[in-house]
Amino acid sequence: MHHLYKIAWVIRAFAYKFVFGSFGVISYIGQPLFLMGVRRIRVGRRVRIFPGLRAECHGDGSIVIEDNVAIGQGFHVTAMGCLRIGSGTLITGYVSVTDIEHEYSAIGIPVLQQGVDWRETRIGQNCFIGMGARIQAGTILGDGCIVGANAVVRGEFPPYSVIVGAPGRAVKRYSPEAGTWQRLVSNHSNEINS
Repeated sequence: MHHLYKIAWVIRAFAYKFVFGSFGVISYIGQPLFLMGVRRIRVGRRVRIFPGLRAECHGDGSIVIEDNVAIGQGFHVTAMGCLRIGSGTLITGYVSVTDIEHEYSAIGIPVLQQGVDWRETRIGQNCFIGMGARIQAGTILGDGCIVGANAVVRGEFPPYSVIVGAPGRAVKRYSPEAGTWQRLVSNHSNEINS
């Protein structure tokens, strides 16, 4: 019984080679929840995606998942531009990533009728995104960033930042000179807001 789900994933991965824009070898995906614009989703080699994926490419949007990425259950990703997840990244369960922001300024008009804005969003290589984190439109994570569980992240963060909280802020950064992770003195001066 234990191996039956693996067999199903292999069969599904083979079928997705003909559906996705590209689907790399030794990659597999659990039963998705919802897929939109599948021809504009490119999945690299050795990518593992657990069940419950909701992936949406709106307009000309595309999603690129580079090699050796692991994604937990219930992942929700929406793209209007090219949203890239760097190689070696680990995304745990129930994380959302988007480059789309809904307009809401016109009072009395439903949000669904007000349109959307695109803001570049990108996750660098070898990042870790904790359980339930929200990566909002306009977020650029440098390589090696660590995002804590349930963090709500917006803005640009340099490589090897530890980001926690809601709103997310950098609290540590790796120092190559010292060879250690160092706590930041001022949490607000170390992120570049968009």
